Amino acid sequence: MGKHHSDRFVTLVDDAKNRIEEIDPEEVRLKQKSDEDFVLLDVREQDECQNARIAGAEYLGRGILERDIEEEYPDTDKEIVLYCGGGYRSALAADSLQKMGYQNVQSLAGGFRSWTEAGYPTKK
Repeated sequence: MGKHHSDRFVTLVDDAKNRIEEIDPEEVRLKQKSDEDFVLLDVREQDECQNARIAGAEYLGRGILERDIEEEYPDTDKEIVLYCGGGYRSALAADSLQKMGYQNVQSLAGGFRSWTEAGYPTKK
């Protein structure tokens, strides 16, 4: 069972989801298998990422994302798929990156949880 989120937080996330695009785990897995050129970015807390992450994902935590994104990924046209635990923080992160001028950002619907439920590869 996922965390219970406050009504205000859910309202904030729902508002962000009106402006962003979400992508299903199946679509991300197909991108990986076809060697598409995109960045899969884990925006969870460092301890979450150290426990397990999606195979092939890079790490840039939500707390430093906006500060460090331009240094790590300066191309604002680069396709970036963000994920967190359940798709809430990554939706907020995608909204922020779009406000910073990133044109091709998506949030993994359901986050890491939906990825693992689909049985897709993870690594420690």
